[in-house]
Amino acid sequence: MLVVGAGGFAKELLQVLEFNNEYKNIVFFDNVNEHNLVIGNKYTVLKNDEQCEEHFRNSDYSFSLGIGNGVIRHKLSSKFTLMNGVLISIISKKAEIGNHVEIGEGATILAGAIISNSAKIGRGLLMYYNAIITHDCEIGDFVELSPGATILGRVKIGNFTQVGANATVLPDIVIGNNTIIAAGAVVTKNVPDNCVAIGIPAKIIKKE
Repeated sequence: MLVVGAGGFAKELLQVLEFNNEYKNIVFFDNVNEHNLVIGNKYTVLKNDEQCEEHFRNSDYSFSLGIGNGVIRHKLSSKFTLMNGVLISIISKKAEIGNHVEIGEGATILAGAIISNSAKIGRGLLMYYNAIITHDCEIGDFVELSPGATILGRVKIGNFTQVGANATVLPDIVIGNNTIIAAGAVVTKNVPDNCVAIGIPAKIIKKE
């Protein structure tokens, strides 16, 4: 399996892969940063598209996203899908997910995360340690939930939105696309597209 990215978040993802022990022949891709050719003296880092295409032909076509930023995750998922790659979800065995949850392809869910019943999750979710999505929430595509973020009942979150560490979104709130909720914020009112909201209660400080 190919992990797209070889930096900080890719190392977090590798921890899940090694713990789950579900995939063989894991390699990484990074054509931006200067790395040694292996991670931990074990895993190869591919440096160009040709090497990735050769890997797909000789191994399998599955890939996962080892990048943290939602916009970049989307861009790279499109790129590798055009190479006939198949985007897959990586979910820690230490995460707790209800039996009645819909999760789109390409989710990355780390240890301690909890998703309750009747939640609907779009493509490319990045859900860090101990983040929580409770019942009946609707989460858009390529959303990032930082460590300890809590999304309470019936909340709707748009595409490419980031909820910061230990932030809380109260029930029935609607948050738009491309919005940032700062770490520690408590969201008590709806937040539109393309905003940054901080504080308790959260207030909009930037609107694009």
